[in-house]
Amino acid sequence: LLVSDPDSSALSSSMSIDKLLPALLECFGIILCGYVAGRANIITPTQAKGLGNFVSKFALPALLFKNMVLLDFGNVIWPFLWSILIAKVSVFFIVCVLTLIVASPESRYSKAGLFSIFATQSNDFALGYPIVEALYQSTYPEYLQYIYLVAPVSLMLLNPIGFAFCEIQKWKNQGNRQQRKLLIMGLVVLQVLKNPIVFMVVIGIIAHFALHQTIPPFMAEFVDGLANSFGGAALFYLGLSMVGQLGKLTRSTVVTLILLITAKLLLMPLICKDMVDLLDNSNTSALNHSSLSNYAFLYGVFPTAPSVAIYAVYYNAELEVVTSGMVISTFLSAPIMYVSAWLLTMRWMDPQLLMNSLQNVSFNISIVSLVALVWTITVMFLSKKFKRLPHMFTVNLFLAQFLTCFGMILWNFVVKEDNFIGQVLTFTLLCTSLYSTYVWPGMLCMHNTHINLTLHYIHLSCISNLLPPSGQCGNRCESTDCLLVQVEELQQVADRQVPRHVLLCLLLTVSLLANLSSCLWLLLNPVPGRLYLELQFFCAVANYGQGFLSFALFGLDKHLIILPFKKRLYSLWYGKKQEEQTDLPDEVRMTCTQFTKYHKDQCFHDIVKKRRCGKRTKVDCFLGCELVEWLQQVGLAQDHGEAVLYGTRLEQGGVLQHIKQEHSFQDSRLYYRFMT
Repeated sequence: LLVSDPDSSALSSSMSIDKLLPALLECFGIILCGYVAGRANIITPTQAKGLGNFVSKFALPALLFKNMVLLDFGNVIWPFLWSILIAKVSVFFIVCVLTLIVASPESRYSKAGLFSIFATQSNDFALGYPIVEALYQSTYPEYLQYIYLVAPVSLMLLNPIGFAFCEIQKWKNQGNRQQRKLLIMGLVVLQVLKNPIVFMVVIGIIAHFALHQTIPPFMAEFVDGLANSFGGAALFYLGLSMVGQLGKLTRSTVVTLILLITAKLLLMPLICKDMVDLLDNSNTSALNHSSLSNYAFLYGVFPTAPSVAIYAVYYNAELEVVTSGMVISTFLSAPIMYVSAWLLTMRWMDPQLLMNSLQNVSFNISIVSLVALVWTITVMFLSKKFKRLPHMFTVNLFLAQFLTCFGMILWNFVVKEDNFIGQVLTFTLLCTSLYSTYVWPGMLCMHNTHINLTLHYIHLSCISNLLPPSGQCGNRCESTDCLLVQVEELQQVADRQVPRHVLLCLLLTVSLLANLSSCLWLLLNPVPGRLYLELQFFCAVANYGQGFLSFALFGLDKHLIILPFKKRLYSLWYGKKQEEQTDLPDEVRMTCTQFTKYHKDQCFHDIVKKRRCGKRTKVDCFLGCELVEWLQQVGLAQDHGEAVLYGTRLEQGGVLQHIKQEHSFQDSRLYYRFMT
């Protein structure tokens, strides 16, 4: 049976799907570089803020001004813009009303404002524009200018409404409410006008008519220089802004994140597409109508803009939800956009061809996922986390995922043979293991056991009180069985990794909702259509690609893999350099000299304590996190990143070291000591 599409003969020409994957790799590659730079502390948070200010206050306003001046309003299909406007307003209204109904009174209005902005403001320029350019540059280049027309909808219409809700919440939380009612609207208008992005959009529209759609030569190069710097800098800054955000996840934010991501990545694109189908009656070409409808759907999938996190910081509200949701939506949007574009360019829908394609996708992803799960399960056993809760449940989840991938690989061979019993057994294994992968996350969510190290510290305190006065260790802990090292190891094993478990449960819950939507869609729609096929492919990737999530969250154990590898690489690199040159870098030498001369005595007095490390020995030591906090308190470091970099230089200069010389300096509960 061949299901034909009336526009199939020319639909594939409306997109350049071959250029989409390189564009996605380019964008997310730059994002990854920014994340690595922030994670490795190459660029500190304070330095990242400077880059963010340049992107938002110089590069992006210049880009908007340039395109507003050069915009050709004659080629614009206005029903498309009205469709996007209605879709954004609808999602904004839905999220706002539901939040006002459900949220608690003490934070109701700020949540309504920020969540509504989160669901409607897309990352149009840094991530959206390169993808639209890759898809439509050779076929419908006029579609690129729609990005600059649609973006002001959020910046100038919807965001001020969200800001008004946040200002109302601030007014309600203040004790003195007199003479504040009339100022709320003024504050919102002032904040919108102070935004350089909004200001340059208005100036650009005025200049469009005043300059007759041309930029004067004397300022063209200047504007181009700023505008051209936006793309790479914005993506790099997006990667920097993702560092440490997932660690802010808590169990209380799971439901909120699921609803917001669903509204942003599922509800928004569907409403955008439906509105174009309803309102765009001016197109006589069925192909152009279909391409606009598909473009609207892809536009709706663009992830949330990083600027929403800036709003959350400004109003000091819902920062954990907004920042975590920004990271998750960014990475979830990539496969959705790619699969959407691929399915929308198919010339026909042959059921057998689609079934074979779905089988091949499931088989291929199961192989790679199986390898990732073998690695992850091995790490869990070697790190001994499998003996403790909640990792005991996590290991069972990984085993269920392993059997799911194994069952799919086995099914790929069994289905081709005429072996009824083998097919039944393989299908039973596949279904049982697949559905069990959605049972174990429920067990993880229900788990409420707290691991506490208090008894261990009490035990150490008792030992300290019962034993006679001890000797003092020298340059390193002399005890062969150091009690402090045992505490470090216990902390490493007993780390419950709550944010990672919360994120895993969140992503698997989204996958479960996708599977449920697939079943309901097929029941309610006799002719499912292309979007149902996209949902089927997404479910296949989500079901048999769970090993990627497990590996990303638990496969790279910090103490078992990352830190030993980093230590080995550091010794190989700097060991050879020390043989060739014994002089320290200038920044290390200056930092150590400054600290030793002016700050070491005070630091020793504030954070160093005598702790028992053996039966008859004590050591003057401190925690790495204590030094990081102290450096920020006294002003030697402006933020966490600079404090870690400062401590690393002290270690490189020989001012401090780990008590057993087993770890480099880290912002953690590892024990260090100053060298005499």
